[in-house]
Amino acid sequence: MLPLSTLSIVDTNAGPDQFFSWQFLQVVASNLAPGLGPGLVALVASVVLTAATILVARRVGFVAHPNRERDIHTRPIPYGGGVAMFAAFALACVLFLRGDSTVNLPGLLLLCGVTAALYTIDDHRGIHPLVKLALQALIAVAAVQLFGFRIQFILLPLVQIHNLGLLILPVTVFWILGMQNTVNLLDGVDGLAAGVVAVTAVVLLVASAGRQPEVVVLAAALAGVCVGFLVFNFNPARIFMGDSGAYWLGLALALLSVAGVAKVAIAAAVAVPLLAMAIPIADTALSIVRRRLNGQKAFHADAKHIHHLLLQAGLTQRQTCILFYCASGILGAVGLTVFGHRKILAVAIVLMVVVLSTALGERLRMAGARIQVPFGTVVRELLVGR
Repeated sequence: MLPLSTLSIVDTNAGPDQFFSWQFLQVVASNLAPGLGPGLVALVASVVLTAATILVARRVGFVAHPNRERDIHTRPIPYGGGVAMFAAFALACVLFLRGDSTVNLPGLLLLCGVTAALYTIDDHRGIHPLVKLALQALIAVAAVQLFGFRIQFILLPLVQIHNLGLLILPVTVFWILGMQNTVNLLDGVDGLAAGVVAVTAVVLLVASAGRQPEVVVLAAALAGVCVGFLVFNFNPARIFMGDSGAYWLGLALALLSVAGVAKVAIAAAVAVPLLAMAIPIADTALSIVRRRLNGQKAFHADAKHIHHLLLQAGLTQRQTCILFYCASGILGAVGLTVFGHRKILAVAIVLMVVVLSTALGERLRMAGARIQVPFGTVVRELLVGR
């Protein structure tokens, strides 16, 4: 076995552009350091508050009964995780963000808090889908008009718009609504929504490191509360976040991406979180199209999302979550290349691909069921031939 001193040797003369040089590690540590405290506080607070919420929810009967077609749990599970997560997030933010900030923290916490409170009512008594959408739209408009969360430009390879002008409001509202409903549709497997949001928050953290320490703090706190919640939500779940959790998490992701990544001049406005959430976003869009083609309302719930199909193909809930986590991490890492993080991201991508291929590849290959994808026959003809 190599002595520990041998493993800790680094080239102190190497420049910061060399992978794992001493200067490179120092730069990484200094850029990510602002997120360490809030991330840990948020994680611990999330664990404590979620555990307390489980006890209270059971006592007052605030539980989810498995009485819907798309439900995959077989016993009553306590609700209220969303409120516990928000309380932990707010605590970490207030403790570590004081004074002037480029992010409107009071506005962010107010909007997320109102969302968590309103949709707790939905978890308890149910709210009509159109009313829920109207509430989301109202909160999104308030975020733009009252608190200054705006997508003011879009800089993509094929789309170069430096000033959206009158389109700022509809584009930002569309982004916020899209992120909220995407996270909500992810919340169908134990640990899936919280884990994907945690991965996306880490991607935002890395994107903002060294540029916007306030966004690093907020993204770390968001990741921390999700990881803490997973202690009780990873399969088998002992608590659900409910709509109250899914909608405020989606709102927080949307607002953080607008406040952080969207203000970095070299980046596409929302390219990084968009790529990190690419699979669930695509699933959401396909679900709307599928329902309309079947003559159903866009809000009609079903069990035909990608995670449901993976379960039907033979994956367990944990394996499905790992697949989504790695896919989000890989796509988010690809998005981060616009920030110049190519070296360390290459290692991250390779590691996640290894996990996917070794842990899940054989299980999917041996599965008796097959997942239907759009134009799957055409793709198979091109790849395999007749």
